[in-house]
Amino acid sequence: MFKKILIAEDQEVANLGIIATLKNLHIQDFDFVSYCDEALQRLKMAAKENKPYDLLIADLSFKKDHIPQRLNTGQELISESKKVQPDIKVIVFSVEKKAKIIDDLYKIYNINGFVSKTRNDSKELRNTMRKVFDGETVIPQEILNAIRNLPGDLSEYEIKLLELLAKGYKQNEIRTILKENHMQPYSIRSIEKKLNELREIFDAKNNIEMIVICKDIGLI
Repeated sequence: MFKKILIAEDQEVANLGIIATLKNLHIQDFDFVSYCDEALQRLKMAAKENKPYDLLIADLSFKKDHIPQRLNTGQELISESKKVQPDIKVIVFSVEKKAKIIDDLYKIYNINGFVSKTRNDSKELRNTMRKVFDGETVIPQEILNAIRNLPGDLSEYEIKLLELLAKGYKQNEIRTILKENHMQPYSIRSIEKKLNELREIFDAKNNIEMIVICKDIGLI
């Protein structure tokens, strides 16, 4: 089992659950930090002293306060941590539910496991830690199902259309913005055709429903 663990979490209730999990696994060497900058500094110091951490458990969201931070999200922390220690194992412990965001954690940030903050999260965290230690990549089944239902990779043009639509722009305004950004095609007819294709992809009855779906999965 992991010998030395760093936890980046700013919620005391969550910390209590993590402590209970670590005690259950008989892990004694662990550190808690409430800021991403501090977590990265701990990782750098541990690596410099040749006493690296085996595992990073990190939340994704951190509340801002009077102390300015360079790193403000778990994603930023994970990215920087991999630069310091490429082989460190990472488990994300978060309330995040959006499939696209969680999918990106695996594809972009190469995390090893994800645990949702729920009533049984201590048990899930314990099981995930064991599996990650054994070399597995752990994706909760409900998250895996949601990820499988994500649409195929959308183009930059398509994402831009959805974002503009979500902001309330009308088609003639979208046309102007696309033209100014040299994104083609930008004719009204082309925009209407593409939006119709997107509605079919998301199985949405109208643009409003499509935008709701996109927001729910974290696409925009």
